[in-house]
Amino acid sequence: MKLYALSVRRWWVVVPAVLALMLVTWLIGASQVPVPSIMGGGGLAQIKHFVPVIVSTAVMYCLDRRLLEAELTAVVPVRRLDRAAVSAGAVLLLATTPVVGLDVARNTLLVLALALVVRRFANEATAVAAGLLYIIANVMIGQPPDPLGYRIGSWWALPLYPADSIPALVVVLILFAGALAWGLVPRARTR
Repeated sequence: MKLYALSVRRWWVVVPAVLALMLVTWLIGASQVPVPSIMGGGGLAQIKHFVPVIVSTAVMYCLDRRLLEAELTAVVPVRRLDRAAVSAGAVLLLATTPVVGLDVARNTLLVLALALVVRRFANEATAVAAGLLYIIANVMIGQPPDPLGYRIGSWWALPLYPADSIPALVVVLILFAGALAWGLVPRARTR
């Protein structure tokens, strides 16, 4: 199984992805870009809202690599290996919180949870795209202006919550645990 995890699944790719997340987050800081808003006018979005896709893409790449015959005849179910690897990646990601901030780590876990759920119904590429589209939707319609023109966050736009929001972190951890338990089931693939 160790050889399968390193040579076929290539779970080692998650470590450079987390390092790339740290580097990109450190380089961009709190840089903002103008974005359109469906709710009226335009706004600014921090670039760090989009960096969780780096880790999500790496995890989906690892889950996409498989040898169906080896998985069917393995003594240890591969989903246990997958759950352990994704959990280790989440712990590694949470360990980078002092460097990237709690909001980036929280948002990455949220995008990864969404990707795991979407992967159960579709494929890995669709799962990555769903995570990116969720972030774009949050940035475009997650901050409607109040009557005075100030932007306020919607209750459902978890990536836009402040970095120190503990309730948002708890919700994301619950969603991630559910996605980890439910989203990593084996599925047959036709060729």
